[in-house]
Amino acid sequence: MIKNPQAEIGIIGGSGFYDLAKNLTEVKIETPYGPPSDKIALGKVTNHQVAFLPRHGKDHSIPSHKINYQANIWALKSLGVSAIVTSHAVGSLQENIQPGDLVILDQFVDRTKGRIDTFYDGPIATHVSTAFPYCSKLRVLAKKQAQKEKITIHEKGTVVVIQGPRFSTAAESVWFGKMGWETINMTQYPEVALAREKEICYCALAFVTDYDAGVISSQKAEPVTTQEVIKIFKKNTKIAKKIVFNMIKNWPKKTSCSCQKSLKEARFS
Repeated sequence: MIKNPQAEIGIIGGSGFYDLAKNLTEVKIETPYGPPSDKIALGKVTNHQVAFLPRHGKDHSIPSHKINYQANIWALKSLGVSAIVTSHAVGSLQENIQPGDLVILDQFVDRTKGRIDTFYDGPIATHVSTAFPYCSKLRVLAKKQAQKEKITIHEKGTVVVIQGPRFSTAAESVWFGKMGWETINMTQYPEVALAREKEICYCALAFVTDYDAGVISSQKAEPVTTQEVIKIFKKNTKIAKKIVFNMIKNWPKKTSCSCQKSLKEARFS
């Protein structure tokens, strides 16, 4: 058992990322917000100490709307994590963004309901800006490393986050697409917002698994199934792991960005 576990970089995804590091040690973290999704696995990737957290639990037993996002982010921060890289399965809302493509997210639109999405319930009023919620420096790093792979990359994109666990109706999907949003997902919010409240840099690699209902309805195709999403996502995971590994391998010696100063002018005094 590690006496004082520490990590620099957090990876939130599935347990498939664990083989990026050798000799992993699992630690159980207690938080004021309850337990995280699972034990956190610590190990070295190149010369960096990394913390791995499976968002849905190792056996994928926690649905998106039941994830304890507060506990997950608090746990990683308590280990010393200053940057988080995540991998997500997303649906496409635009015909030019195809299954198998990678979108490096730069914006989100929240369409969830009832999720606890802040650490700051008082007594000091705190209003953290999420105008630009994803770390610009890590997005550049992700793009550079992703360009080494034989995939189509979209260097920016907006994700609309729905409550789940159901998929969208065709009407909802058409609306999202007409708004100009590129992708759809169930887990980006409030994860990215909570990371910003803890002044943690956050980068999201969004791998497209399917066209969302509104896009395929115009093409008279069959709606995607959960099994098909899983099949394509597993294929994308191999590419995701290579990109994440190379990001860590080429990690900047110093990171200085607005993410790490998000609380500076956020509080009433």
